[in-house]
Amino acid sequence: MAKKENIVVGLDIGTTKICAVVGEVVEGNRIDIIGIGTSPSRGLRKGVVTNIESTVESIKKAVEEAELMAGVEINSVYAGIAGGHIKSFNSRGVIAIKTKEVTHADIKRVIDAAKAVAIPLDREVLHVIPQEFIIDDQDGIKEPLGMSGVRLEAEVHIVTGAVTSVQNIVKSVNRAGLHVIDIILQPLASSEAVLTPDEKELGVAVVDIGGGTTDIATFAHGSLLHTAVLGIGGNHLTNDVAVGLRTPASEAEKIKTKYGCALTVMVKEDETIEVPSVGGRPPRVVSRQVLSEIIEPRAEEIFGLVQRELKKTGYEEMVASGVVITGGAALMEGMMEIGEKMMDMPVRRGMPSNIGGLVDVVSNPMYSTAVGLILYAVRHEGVKKARITEKASFNKVLNRMRDWVKEFF
Repeated sequence: MAKKENIVVGLDIGTTKICAVVGEVVEGNRIDIIGIGTSPSRGLRKGVVTNIESTVESIKKAVEEAELMAGVEINSVYAGIAGGHIKSFNSRGVIAIKTKEVTHADIKRVIDAAKAVAIPLDREVLHVIPQEFIIDDQDGIKEPLGMSGVRLEAEVHIVTGAVTSVQNIVKSVNRAGLHVIDIILQPLASSEAVLTPDEKELGVAVVDIGGGTTDIATFAHGSLLHTAVLGIGGNHLTNDVAVGLRTPASEAEKIKTKYGCALTVMVKEDETIEVPSVGGRPPRVVSRQVLSEIIEPRAEEIFGLVQRELKKTGYEEMVASGVVITGGAALMEGMMEIGEKMMDMPVRRGMPSNIGGLVDVVSNPMYSTAVGLILYAVRHEGVKKARITEKASFNKVLNRMRDWVKEFF
């Protein structure tokens, strides 16, 4: 059985599904996926918690399923966060190098100086990500430690979220008997799972099309330049299908997943599908092209908004290697083609990579965020993962005892 301190769990709290992925850290910081659990999401809208009780139940189901598959008890998780409340910006800090040689303390001081910006009281900082360091006007430095100089500058990317939205995510996970080690921005996590170092160097945009939101992360020269969350996603496609074909939302989701195509010209004229009706009426036979004609305008809108976001920030010219789409909606036929048509750049589908273990189970764009949370935690957070196991275990026992007492009294 895997040791407790080698286990890292990513919890993707999405609008349509909650997914827990259990990873085991083996030699050389390689990750083996040993368990996965999913549950339909019942208490979220556009990535934000709207019903804590429903969210807690969904989290419990997903975690129990993952525990069963992995054969371990899950005490603590890295949780993902998205939603329209996420805002990010770039900042710069400057300090004098005391000993004329850059030390760890200098790097910490310059990052502190860069993040010393006025942030509204209702927002909190989620990430401060260094983009590059500048020593005495020499820019493009990734690792300044030990270098000589007089003046050290840092360019950083700061991601902030609404305090209440962050607290509601943490509260939901805590009520499910789990400890949140850290909250990680979902597009950051997805990019860890689906991008190659070459793409990050050359310039790339990750577009994670989830149920309620579309998340964007732009990279160039190996650094994160920009993040954004758009309040549109796969659920909008489902709603369009439900209204357009006059069918229940649950059936619309199945039809979209099985027969959906985002580009009408890819569908043969003679293809038909059976559509269940509402209110006990008999099912109807509809041309698959009609379904595609409903989906295509919404898919165009999603990629149009992504392109507008890239243009607005001025990074459109920097994504030389194109766009990587991931998330559940990326599986739909025609999504890559319509992305290329709308944005006039190469588009590929991103699957989780750089992992071992149950690779065949998680090699699906819908698991990119959950797998990415584990990869991000191991690569950027290191030892933090092992520290809280005992405390979390105690909290879990305490919560279970509370639930037991409530049941009887």
